[in-house]
Amino acid sequence: MTAVRRDSARVLLVDADDRLLLFRSLRYPGKPELGTLWHTPGGGIEEGELAADAAARELCEETGLCVAPDQLGPVVAVTAGTADLGWMAGEFHDEFFFLRIRDHDVDIRGLEEFEASTLVEHRWWSMGELATTAETVVPNCLVPLLGELLTGHPPANPVRLPWHH
Repeated sequence: MTAVRRDSARVLLVDADDRLLLFRSLRYPGKPELGTLWHTPGGGIEEGELAADAAARELCEETGLCVAPDQLGPVVAVTAGTADLGWMAGEFHDEFFFLRIRDHDVDIRGLEEFEASTLVEHRWWSMGELATTAETVVPNCLVPLLGELLTGHPPANPVRLPWHH
């Protein structure tokens, strides 16, 4: 497998009850015995695409919630590192946007075939559930960042979160 650099744009999508939407996917395609992890909506930034445009596009594809890129505001966090995900290996760089909505019924019909094949479930998580779960949730150190965002205190500059692989 050739090593690549993959830039991704992701969304911390929070509803009116301060719950964060996460997807649970297989860690490695076709290998459920290797476990799962919970992650935010989002995905790869296409060549020539701005991060906010990619985040809005991915949010629409993965959740059915279509918003204008400027509704996402600035990048609130970043994380980067190397990983071998089974389907891609190399250097990964994720940018996170924050979006608060009233509510939304998630529609996953826009998922790409590969995404749909690894998706196990999705659900909205409360801060208490996130703080106490033993399950793997990425990115790491999400709870303190969300706490600040939910109290209306976005960071002046994107927070660097520790890499999770």
